[in-house]
Amino acid sequence: MNDLNPAGWRPEMGPRQHPAHETAAVHTATGNRGLQLEEPLIFEIGAPGGCGVDFDAVEGGPADALAPFVRKAPLALPGLSEPETVRHYTRLSRQNYAIDLGPFPLGSCTMKHNPRLDEKVARMAGFADVHPLQPVHTVQGALKVIHELAQWLCTLTGMPGVAMTPKAGAHGELCGLLCIRAALEARGDAREVVLVPESAHGTNPATAAFAGYRVESIPATADGRVDRAALEARLGSDVAAVMITNPNTCGLFERELKAIADAVHAVGAFVYCDGANFNAIVGRVRPGDLGVDAMHINLHKTFSTPHGGGGPGSGPVVLSEALVPYGPLPFIAVEADGELRLIEEEDAPRDHPGAFGRMSAFHGQMGMFTRALAYILSHGADGLRQVSGDAVLNANYLLRSLEDVLDAPFGASGPCMHEALFSDDGFAAGFSTIDLAKGLIDEGFHPMTVYFPLVVHGAMLVEPTETESKAGLDQLGMAIRSLAERARAGDEALKHAPMLAPRRRLDETLAARKPVLRWREPA
Repeated sequence: MNDLNPAGWRPEMGPRQHPAHETAAVHTATGNRGLQLEEPLIFEIGAPGGCGVDFDAVEGGPADALAPFVRKAPLALPGLSEPETVRHYTRLSRQNYAIDLGPFPLGSCTMKHNPRLDEKVARMAGFADVHPLQPVHTVQGALKVIHELAQWLCTLTGMPGVAMTPKAGAHGELCGLLCIRAALEARGDAREVVLVPESAHGTNPATAAFAGYRVESIPATADGRVDRAALEARLGSDVAAVMITNPNTCGLFERELKAIADAVHAVGAFVYCDGANFNAIVGRVRPGDLGVDAMHINLHKTFSTPHGGGGPGSGPVVLSEALVPYGPLPFIAVEADGELRLIEEEDAPRDHPGAFGRMSAFHGQMGMFTRALAYILSHGADGLRQVSGDAVLNANYLLRSLEDVLDAPFGASGPCMHEALFSDDGFAAGFSTIDLAKGLIDEGFHPMTVYFPLVVHGAMLVEPTETESKAGLDQLGMAIRSLAERARAGDEALKHAPMLAPRRRLDETLAARKPVLRWREPA
């Protein structure tokens, strides 16, 4: 082992010792630091009139009908050759952090390794090339994949029906609430309120408001779970639904959900469960057994394809027997001869009269369906059970490894589920969560989710997922521990982190409130 390549390093040996020239400030004429290249804006690279392609000169002007739409002055677009363009985006890509480089400990996001088998299947010609406007008889294989995945989702959740068309989690939430609204309207019941506990997922109140409901908050108990007494006291004839996240955003299982669901149903309301954290219970808990009426499932979180790893997300919604008649169109039906067909608007009066309408133009995200089914079939029932078990084990390992140096507000509430929640309580005056998060960048890790959930001041929500090894968790935990100790000791250098990233610490508040969305020529 030498100081530049500590091949024999182990987590228990403590932080790696870097040579002095690595940590000292390096100034170069170009701004580059070795092969970490300083890349200007594309507008600063290009020269007016430059282009990677030669075009023939156009003779004459535009047709009279098009004249009003012709720009009076040329666009201020950057002019680059093909090599300049390729190099620009390649250099920027080298500054990206990715799941293939290291862990994404983003709580509530479930950013885990994406099995390459699933990618290979999704790229098979019959799936990758399918078009939503093809005649139904030419896409029977694709429909069979969707139908088989739907059956798996129903089996895993204990629910009798599923709407496959929602495109992501919040889209699924909206679908579930629209099903609930349709069911209430069918019985002539106009209700106005949706109850959302403080421990619920952050999108729930926005979705309920978007669906036209008035949102009322339900407090959490001291142990981070829904205050059942407060919820039951608020139930009444004006409540349409309760939106509960289980496991919740404090990383805890809502163990009274069945009793809560019984109370909600007793007043004629429905239970919507946010399934963003289904990865923590898949193969072990069936939400249908807990009295849930609707729940979306983030296929891109639980069943492969982490965010950004292959296109849009997907959020199918499983439905209880009470809500199945009101699910959206289209959906797949199996004919007597085994042929599959899509039930569309023209079929609804006969086959699905209660449908509230459509959630999207077509039937969903085919690439996500294919990946999800490949993930499920390759893992099998025992493998899916191990997925959730390992996810919970990894989170609890980090929680117990760090609770002596980081405040764990619900550490005494029993084992956590898929994510460990910490806070900045105990840091020296003037130090906060943001300092630890920025310091993690210097350590080579993407920061955890910060300042969420809002019920914890200075929250740090860490979700290691099931795909991180013990050695990887030890290295991440060591980095967090080192930074926490620096924050507790008041190490002023930490306030300037990151020091080793392509960019120093940015004013994120200013960037959010006054974004620069348009290129301006330098003065």
